[in-house]
Amino acid sequence: MPRLLHHFAVALDRDPLGFQTEMLQQRGDGETLRQLDLLAVDGGAHRGGDILAAVDTVQLLRQVSIFAELPQETLGDLAKRVWQKQVDAGSVIVSQEEPGDQLFVIASGKVKVVLYGETGREIILSILRGGDFFGEMSPLDRQPRSANVVAVEDSALLGLDRDAFQTHLTDHPSTALAILAEMSRRLRHADEVIGNLALLDVYARVARTIRDLAQKQGEPVDGGLLIKERPTQQEIAGLIGTSRETVSRALNDFTRRGLLEMSGKQILVRWGFLRKMEDAA
Repeated sequence: MPRLLHHFAVALDRDPLGFQTEMLQQRGDGETLRQLDLLAVDGGAHRGGDILAAVDTVQLLRQVSIFAELPQETLGDLAKRVWQKQVDAGSVIVSQEEPGDQLFVIASGKVKVVLYGETGREIILSILRGGDFFGEMSPLDRQPRSANVVAVEDSALLGLDRDAFQTHLTDHPSTALAILAEMSRRLRHADEVIGNLALLDVYARVARTIRDLAQKQGEPVDGGLLIKERPTQQEIAGLIGTSRETVSRALNDFTRRGLLEMSGKQILVRWGFLRKMEDAA
């Protein structure tokens, strides 16, 4: 437990520019624009304290789901220990088998956790977005990284290294409980994925992936749930262990049957599709 806390605290303290910039961009006043200019010019020369002072870091942390319910005092302590890092799309953030003593939280953007086969085939273990975290295993067990993490799009990360994380968790165990709750949820999901791979055919695995996306990200609209940014067909294929072509055939089949409606990156998941999934469960 102490090791996990320490790792989480250092990762959040390293590169404040990216996350704060995105949050500032959501405001439109002139003072905010001036702050953005200063951050863009000076961000690379400053560490956590200088830039963190420019924005209310506690409020930034409050936007991250695993921190949302933490006491103000706990967030304040965490804010002093975090660093922030901006990564470009396509960047390798974590490499399998390398040593790791940092945990990362995604402030904004999207990353994928992947393994690569001997032939270069990509197996996607998960796709993570703002509010998710990764890299917590190595700081806990001091073993090499178990997978690669690659930025799917430009992303802002919060980082905590092992020592800072341990200190924070020792003083604020509520952070550890929040992280353990999320880790437990992931283990349950991993059990479900393993069961799906063993028991379901490819069409059923595609259908469950779409259902899960609709339940997590879908917005209720006339006729169903709208997924505004679906994974690519290649990403879905990597998640369920099949080819992009097979995913394409399945999605087209569901569309012909009136269960889905696709437009660009959006998918409208019809209520009939969700009812069929419930009946099959």
